[in-house]
Amino acid sequence: MHLQIVIGSKLRRGESFFLSWNDSPSIGAGRCSAWLHPGIPLFFKYHGGKTPSINRAWVDALTIAANSGHGLLLSAEPPEPAARRRTIGS
Repeated sequence: MHLQIVIGSKLRRGESFFLSWNDSPSIGAGRCSAWLHPGIPLFFKYHGGKTPSINRAWVDALTIAANSGHGLLLSAEPPEPAARRRTIGS
């Protein structure tokens, strides 16, 4: 959900960018990148039907990365106090 928020925001503004991730050592390590453009259809699929909690600090960190020259690099979710977490729509 966090990536959908950041990617959706960028593409709604007509902004293209790279989405990158580090491969697992089990498949040879390395890094992959994909160019995301508003004209390219995307599909998000989630396991389960539970509405996730949104870690605002992580959304902010991902947004900063997406706006950088390096592009959006997938990263682990940073901790956020439970009091600051919120559910979509609240």
